[in-house]
Amino acid sequence: MYILYGGDYTRAALVQWLLDEGKLDYELKKVDIIKNEHRTAEFLAINPAGLVPVLVTPEGDTLHEVAALLVYLADRHQLTNLAPAPDDPLRGRFLSAVFHIASDIQAEMKRFHFPHRFSLRTEDNGRIQEMAKDLVLSRLEVVDARLAKGGPYTLGDRFSLADFYLSFWIALLDRHTVRQRLRSVARLYDLVRNRPGASRYLVETEKMADDYAELMRRNPCGVIA
Repeated sequence: MYILYGGDYTRAALVQWLLDEGKLDYELKKVDIIKNEHRTAEFLAINPAGLVPVLVTPEGDTLHEVAALLVYLADRHQLTNLAPAPDDPLRGRFLSAVFHIASDIQAEMKRFHFPHRFSLRTEDNGRIQEMAKDLVLSRLEVVDARLAKGGPYTLGDRFSLADFYLSFWIALLDRHTVRQRLRSVARLYDLVRNRPGASRYLVETEKMADDYAELMRRNPCGVIA
């Protein structure tokens, strides 16, 4: 059985979704990052980087980095409905999409949600957040153009975990602006959101995004350490 350390306001929902889709046995252990439980000695003994999610394999290995966890689980359990096999001609395009999301979208979303980590002055937090949002939207414009030519999914007519990965970040960004400016991305999001296995997670993520925005409004110095 896998053990997944996660909780609200984390990326653990991505891994939990895949575990559910793959019908894999796991136990979820919640880590309350609002209460700084990810900075406790107990959690740092599991992941010294203090980052969530963390996945403990049935063999006892401790793994992290959400993109790696998604691809690892799909490959290990041969979930080819979620990730093309290594010898599939679409594998290259799939990996390119996953790591583009991880490095160019997810990375900037950290600035969007944690501007205080990148600022020396509280009064600069709002501008850092705006710049991060603008940059993510500009990168989504590139994705939108690709989807317009070869969508509706990242791999054309074939759904993959890359689509859920991208949709997760759209849910946490600005869904109204995405719908106005990025029609192909919005179409992908709606397709994924209507999938039976994904709907619950994306609805919960949308609510989490709205709740977190309110927490940030009330705590401009930062919500999560």
